Amino acid sequence: MNLAATIRHLIIGRLRWLLATGDERDAEILALRHQILVLQRQINRPRFTDSDRTILAVLAMAFARSRLPQIMMIVQPKTVIGWHRRLVTRHWTYPPATRRGRPPTLAHIRRLAIRLAEENPTWGYRRIHGELARLGHRIAASTVWTILRAAGIDPAPGRTGPTWAQFIRTQAKGILATDFACVDSATLRRFHVLFFIEIGTRCVHLGGITTNPTGPWTTQAARNFLMNLDRRFRFIIHDGAGQYARSFDAVFEADGISAITTPPRAPMANSYAERWVRTLRHELLDRTIIWNKRQLRALLVDYIDHYNQHRPHRSLDQAAPDTANVAAIQRGQPILRRARCGGLINEYRHAA
Repeated sequence: MNLAATIRHLIIGRLRWLLATGDERDAEILALRHQILVLQRQINRPRFTDSDRTILAVLAMAFARSRLPQIMMIVQPKTVIGWHRRLVTRHWTYPPATRRGRPPTLAHIRRLAIRLAEENPTWGYRRIHGELARLGHRIAASTVWTILRAAGIDPAPGRTGPTWAQFIRTQAKGILATDFACVDSATLRRFHVLFFIEIGTRCVHLGGITTNPTGPWTTQAARNFLMNLDRRFRFIIHDGAGQYARSFDAVFEADGISAITTPPRAPMANSYAERWVRTLRHELLDRTIIWNKRQLRALLVDYIDHYNQHRPHRSLDQAAPDTANVAAIQRGQPILRRARCGGLINEYRHAA
């Protein structure tokens, strides 16, 4: 007799005994167990919630360990025992003790220490610590050092030198820049527009217009420009084009202005002049057709006046180069529009 026949014989014998004795409880248990066997053949792995694990772990305590394999049919006995251990661990786990020690540094103190370090490159952490103490913040000098290190701020000797942006800003009021803007007319005649721009104020000056920008012509344009210049400058920046002859630099050197020639193929070295050429093309030249030199000069004079007197600049806090303040609001007054450059550009002002 094989194993399957033996098991079937035992089950049938057990059923006959149950039917003979009439014990409904044992019959119910046997029926439930058989249903579980049927479900096990259909489900690969049952899912238990925390409540299921707790109930089975508590019920397992009522049976001897040797009987668990006969009672717990869905899971292995070692799994139920593990659940019971975790239940005991949770029950006897005490809440964590209250943390003791130095309280963390307040966020606004950390921000203030970082601000002082960024705004004062020569200050070390002890100098910053002293300034914080003077402001009423009582923290240790080592705490300041920790804050700066966490923020990636180098010690004071590594922060003493100004950045290029800081250097340019401090020297901007004494620097001029010059360049040529090329304009092609409707008859395919090319005009070269010489201009000067004050880097500190962004004020633009028209140097001249020509179809043949030679060295002598550029030198004479420099003399004419300096005759009407009412400010003192230290440097003038231009590229290495042949129009900027040695005589051009000599005109500015005679007035105490040193000429700086940018490296070849480095337009970013004269970025302010290059940016103005782009603005000129975007706002004026790309929106009209140039017929002759007279028309071009009239448009440029009108546009440069608009640029210097009215056009807002982000770097100047939305003010114009020759206007220190933005116009005050006049409530109840209508807004008037003024057309510039033949109607290509509009200006808006309060009615007088």
